[in-house]
Amino acid sequence: MQFLSFNFTSFAETNHRILQYLIVAAVIASLAVITARILQKLMKVYFERSSRILQVDPTRYKFLRNAVSFVVFMLAITLIFYSIPELRTIGLTMFAGAGIFAAILGFASQEAFSNIISGIFIVIFKPFRVGDNIKIGDMHQGTVEDITLRHTIINNFENRRIIIPNTVISGETIINSTIDDERVCNFIELGISYESDLDKAIFLIRDSLENHQNCLDNRTPEEIENGTPKVIVRVLDLAESSVKLRAYAWSANTGEGFIMKCDTFETLKKSFTENGIEIPYPHRTIVYKKQHDEKQN
Repeated sequence: MQFLSFNFTSFAETNHRILQYLIVAAVIASLAVITARILQKLMKVYFERSSRILQVDPTRYKFLRNAVSFVVFMLAITLIFYSIPELRTIGLTMFAGAGIFAAILGFASQEAFSNIISGIFIVIFKPFRVGDNIKIGDMHQGTVEDITLRHTIINNFENRRIIIPNTVISGETIINSTIDDERVCNFIELGISYESDLDKAIFLIRDSLENHQNCLDNRTPEEIENGTPKVIVRVLDLAESSVKLRAYAWSANTGEGFIMKCDTFETLKKSFTENGIEIPYPHRTIVYKKQHDEKQN
């Protein structure tokens, strides 16, 4: 009976100690989450206000916010290990075998570390910044919303968020439309038939673009004095079934250029029809072999 009482007391003390450890871990984790949220809120307000006043790039500040959260959680994990004696013993054992553990951890998390290093390089060398309109390779295009320790978030033209690991972006060709000068020279290409009036087609293309509200006058004073057109239209190629034309029209940014291009195609379709200018399309002649053989017989 005395033995059973001793075991029950020991069991109760063990459960009580485990409960204390769980409470300590939960409190530390909760404080870490709350601290990270508060720091992020404060840094967001402060950095956004400073960015507007000083007119500086907010990219590094957003990256710093994410880095601070990472540090807070790492400190919380360390504190949990230190506060619980059993975990502290495990920690010392892990440090004793640090070489093997570091090798295993490094192998398992090499991609994560690569993303962190790539993110740091992006913030330092700035191939793009938060708010830039970029195109990654041939796949994704949109506005950079955030650069975290692991990935970059891009908001595309469909208002969908594309999350790309930093190592993937670092290995791709990046087209940045806003890194220095947001103005874009838009290529408007179309073809007309060989029977159509070339001069009239060029006039209609130039007139349609020059009268569009998004078309910028990018000419130098010397070009204006020499009578260079605001929109230049050139014969690009004498193709198999059409004369290909290309117009060079400037816009303030990529978005306005896209709208101008769409409006111009709509306007030209109507004006070409009214002025008898044909936009060629492929014609195919189909011969049925059976009918062809019957005619020969």
